[in-house]
Amino acid sequence: MAQQSTETDWVSRFADEVIAEAERRAPGKVTSGASAPVVVCASGLSPSGPIHLGNLREVMTPHLVADEIRRRGYEVRHLISWDDYDRYRKVPEGVPGVDKSWAEHIGKPLTAVPAPAGSAYPNWAEHFKAAMSEALAELGVEYDGISQTAQYTAGVYREQILHAMKHRADIDAILGQYRTKKAPAKKSQKPVDEAELEAAEGSGAAAEDDGSGGSAGYFPYKPYCGQCEKDLTTVTSYDDETTELAYTCTECGFGETVRLSEFNRGKLVWKVDWPMRWAYEGVIFEPSGVDHSSPGSSFVVGGQIVRQIFDGDQPIGPMYAFVGISGMAKMSSSRGGVPTPGDALKIMEAPLLRWLYARRKPNQSFKIAFDQEIQRLYDEWDKLEAKVADGTALPADAAAYARAARTAAGELPRTPRPLPYRTLASVADITAGHDEQTLRILGELDPDNPVTSLDETRPRLAKAEYWINTQVPAEQRTIVRDEPDADLLGTLDEQSRGSLRLLLDGLDEHWSLDGLTTLVYGVPKVQAGLEPDAKPTPELKVAQRAFFALLYNLLVGRDTGPRLPTLLLAVGADRVRKLLGG
Repeated sequence: MAQQSTETDWVSRFADEVIAEAERRAPGKVTSGASAPVVVCASGLSPSGPIHLGNLREVMTPHLVADEIRRRGYEVRHLISWDDYDRYRKVPEGVPGVDKSWAEHIGKPLTAVPAPAGSAYPNWAEHFKAAMSEALAELGVEYDGISQTAQYTAGVYREQILHAMKHRADIDAILGQYRTKKAPAKKSQKPVDEAELEAAEGSGAAAEDDGSGGSAGYFPYKPYCGQCEKDLTTVTSYDDETTELAYTCTECGFGETVRLSEFNRGKLVWKVDWPMRWAYEGVIFEPSGVDHSSPGSSFVVGGQIVRQIFDGDQPIGPMYAFVGISGMAKMSSSRGGVPTPGDALKIMEAPLLRWLYARRKPNQSFKIAFDQEIQRLYDEWDKLEAKVADGTALPADAAAYARAARTAAGELPRTPRPLPYRTLASVADITAGHDEQTLRILGELDPDNPVTSLDETRPRLAKAEYWINTQVPAEQRTIVRDEPDADLLGTLDEQSRGSLRLLLDGLDEHWSLDGLTTLVYGVPKVQAGLEPDAKPTPELKVAQRAFFALLYNLLVGRDTGPRLPTLLLAVGADRVRKLLGG
């Protein structure tokens, strides 16, 4: 038996549960080095549009658990089911290369819908899968991807489909237990599929007894039309012995009779499809959103169906809460314009994004910052890294850091010289991406250990540059004055002029990030007759704020801006002297 982890975070606790469940299901077979994985974790993603950061929790939760199990030496498989055989529900807003004409494809499988104009991919599903796959690779997520289009159209689930149709009355009875139970409406990060609604309502058919003890009108299978390719079909009859199934299409009027034992153009409705796959794949761990965990929802109903119909086990399935975006409303994956993992990875390094998911229990909501808050998140991350390095981090915090920085396969790529994100963003703001200027400034931050190549600061520098250029409004960008503000300089009182003289006199001696920090905070202390290490008082804070506002106005023409030490380094000593009247 592999050695148990001593980490005390939520991931380790779920890993313990999953291994125990795997051993219950297959006694004596859950050992490290086994020939075939018996520990199966799963995720499901529908490429109905941009796959957003809320959907990423569907992947990161089982990934972190699977990775912990793998660290312990077990064989583990993380499945991602691409639900690309789902119906195309609606035309999402704001997707480049898509207009209202895509509405003609509503009802078709996602893999039968054309990709957005200009895409390099063969269909709608592949277009949106590609961006997510690229992000998962950068995040270090190891998984086995399964296309449900490939599974269904190849007849992989044939036996399961025939079994479900044979036991449709039993399925209908299970669903019937929940049809009158109206659970409170809950917010959802995943739109409810029409097929799921039909499963919940018995396909909208009257529950008439056909003499066989079941409801003749309910069928847990939905064909895609042989003429228009849409799922706007109604099954009119089915024969268990011959497997002959008749359907008509309400969209185009087409109808046909097929043998389901040979027919591969359709799928089980969602509330039957999901538990079928649990049994087929032997899934032990799969989380679900709050919308799937309420009474009568997919996960709850699926638990009964997997046991009573497919003779399988329901996975351990924690509910995961919402992921929000600073300054934005709740996300929906079928709409354009919502931030995706790829968007987040343009402004933050992969370990930081992993950490946001690792440090919170699945049932705790959190926000991902695309605004100024990202600077505080990076400060917090850097402080945690320092605590881990010196051994002062709390066990759960250290565990979350370890899961963010590396996987069982090894360390994730990292920035060799991780300078503060806010500093890099400020420098990128001031230099407008000019490499020579950027290197000069970064080289002066710490003269005793200067940055000698921008490669030392990448990819963090590139992320900060992208954030400044895409997420910071133009009115908040920093533009350094070309000439001194003669009018403002001419109206200064002796106190203000004295503060500028003290600053200019100390520039050469304090020309580093730490030195200039000491200098700009120290000038008001000197003027107040205080020692350089004096504790701040309310009066001193007022004086410091007034001094800072004066410097900002003389340098950039407004009351606020990047941190002053960084701004002074960026402007350069000679230009600072010129703009401050020295």
